[in-house]
Amino acid sequence: MPLRKAETIASGPAPEPEPIDKKSVLLCVRAAQRGDVDAFEKLYRHFAGLVYGLCLRMLASPADAEDCVQLTFSKAWAQLDRFEGRSEFGTWLHRIAVNEALMAERRNRRFQLVDAHNETAAETRSFATAIDIEQAVANLPMRRRHVFVLKAVYGYSHEEIAGLLGISSGTSRAQYHQARQTLMDVLGQEKQHE
Repeated sequence: MPLRKAETIASGPAPEPEPIDKKSVLLCVRAAQRGDVDAFEKLYRHFAGLVYGLCLRMLASPADAEDCVQLTFSKAWAQLDRFEGRSEFGTWLHRIAVNEALMAERRNRRFQLVDAHNETAAETRSFATAIDIEQAVANLPMRRRHVFVLKAVYGYSHEEIAGLLGISSGTSRAQYHQARQTLMDVLGQEKQHE
């Protein structure tokens, strides 16, 4: 099986999404499982941007997110024979990406905790744009950020998040509530400085 080409595919920049329907995704998966690298490349082109967005929101670092995408697709290629079709391929790929992001957090041991209350007026930015909101989410403590991204951005249920992150659904709910409260506090504080 030409693993080298699959590794090359995943190491480039995230391509423009190549729209394919669910049936075509499944056909590409089955072909890739038989060793068709072109079919896997088509899957990569379709899902790379989505995986990158998930990794970026979880890791809050473009470089780490790119590494996460590479690792996700390399692992997907290596484990493609294990995909049985019980869930959608995109869901299966998301689970790999979440696991890779969590492993990257453990490897890096980078916790980007920000004390929003100690920022000076000169350091304070307006949170009126989506980019600023994205930054506020990136500044959440790691666990809260993971739960918030999976729930608010990707629509996972607390039970699904619990399974992905290895926590209870009650912990997921608490982390989500705390993340929302932190964001409201930061956004409210920014609004007062305007």
